[in-house]
Amino acid sequence: MTFSGVLFLIATSTVLAGSVTIKTLVFPGESSNTYVEMVPQKPLNLRAFTLCMRVATELAGEREIILFAYRTRDFDELNVWRELDGRLAFYLSGEGVFFKAPELGPLETHLCFTWDSSSGAATLFMDGRRSSTKIYKKGHAVRTGGKVILGQDPDSYFGEFDANQSFVGEICDVNMWDSVLSDSTIRDMSSMKRVPRGNVFDWESTELKVNGNVEVVNREL
Repeated sequence: MTFSGVLFLIATSTVLAGSVTIKTLVFPGESSNTYVEMVPQKPLNLRAFTLCMRVATELAGEREIILFAYRTRDFDELNVWRELDGRLAFYLSGEGVFFKAPELGPLETHLCFTWDSSSGAATLFMDGRRSSTKIYKKGHAVRTGGKVILGQDPDSYFGEFDANQSFVGEICDVNMWDSVLSDSTIRDMSSMKRVPRGNVFDWESTELKVNGNVEVVNREL
């Protein structure tokens, strides 16, 4: 079903005949007004995080793609991108940290990004495989007071979207913790084993506010 306007829903998982069914967001085409707002379970006052998601897109190498955006009134506090050259990156209020990795494509990929302010350690996990560690924004803190959206990059507070940066494809299982998870936990998550759910965003219970042409479909993991 296609939803226009704003729809409120819960990304609830159910167990059917031994399988897990979750809601998946499908963004069928470029748009400047299609997005999904995620309502956090707690304020995003973060000195560490693990952010994970499952994504698939056919925009391989064509342009940059926004994967996750958290913006306050004055800053892009935490944005995750697939860059034009295929690298994956996240940005904390300024310059980003970049990871060379196999390009995202139409086959689903599990991604996790971790960061710890005390050491500055930043890593990428792709399908459970860990990148080398980068040192980034040591001593920084992610601030509260913003909104998190999937599908668009807001150039102002919740506005000024650019269709040429919009996400096109499928995204689901977006979870976030206010700590750095162990490598083994992230590997388990990638292989679809049960792990402790996110305490900032838990895809099984997170409230989603859908705006525009987004297909919300149920799928089995």
